[in-house]
Amino acid sequence: MSSFKLFAVEDSGPRALPVPLGATQFADLYRGLPLGVYDALRTFGHNRFLYLDRHLARTTRSMALLGWDYRLDEARLRRALHAVVTGCAWPEMRARIDILAAPAETLGTTSRELIALQQFTPPPPSLYKEGVTVDFAAGLRRENPLAKTAEFAANRPVTGSHELRVTSDDSNDVLNSSLVTQHSSLAPPYEYLLLDDGGRILEGTGTNFWAVRDGVVYTAGTGVLEGITREILLWLIPSLGIEVRLEAVAAAEIATLDEAALSGSSRAFLPVVGIAGQPVGDGRPGPVSGRILAAYEAFVAANARTAV
Repeated sequence: MSSFKLFAVEDSGPRALPVPLGATQFADLYRGLPLGVYDALRTFGHNRFLYLDRHLARTTRSMALLGWDYRLDEARLRRALHAVVTGCAWPEMRARIDILAAPAETLGTTSRELIALQQFTPPPPSLYKEGVTVDFAAGLRRENPLAKTAEFAANRPVTGSHELRVTSDDSNDVLNSSLVTQHSSLAPPYEYLLLDDGGRILEGTGTNFWAVRDGVVYTAGTGVLEGITREILLWLIPSLGIEVRLEAVAAAEIATLDEAALSGSSRAFLPVVGIAGQPVGDGRPGPVSGRILAAYEAFVAANARTAV
């Protein structure tokens, strides 16, 4: 049984589409289609989402940044999203919303709007207890960090993040990518980090990056995707009495960091204990990350809502 479902958003409602055989990641569902912009988020309590309105607003901004005049029928999209997740038997899901550059005629629909679902299991508690390791993706850049394009997602290197791929059988693909640094091994890191021209850490390929030094939290203020989880954290962290500085830390400063973390809708606030072979702090998740994660989880419990 496939771990994916794919739907076209049509005026009559969502219509199920065939899922390619052997699909192991969202990108496999869109091979040969006219890629455009997308957004991805997870469910909470089966059919609830966190800040769905922000995700849809980001999708609309992404289309505008590409110069599109396509008008998104948000009410129709919300109804379709609610219908497919509510009707799915999986306890939790990752949902991806794509607005294509042209209709998906090869799939037998005139719609430019697709919804994909992936069976989702949240990262295990052990990851938050032990942390994850990451590496750098040398030379990888977003042409426009504020536009969430499907082309970037399709071309980013394979990671060890369990919810991005159903299997890790083809992890050797990492070794064939010119984007991966010399620190890579047969087991891909959980995530790859992007650097600016000055060697400062911007973000991950699908996450935002955070660092803690001397009790202060740092994250890049420009040149990064406007993560919805990032937006929440920028409000939440100061409410804990923790200072936040919108400054990217340099890769050369890893040894000076006390803690680090990744954020994203599927990962919440996930501690990073090693970067490109160097330990972060004492190599274990720290207390600041623990406080932030607990606050975020409480925020989710209070604010997750259905699509309609």
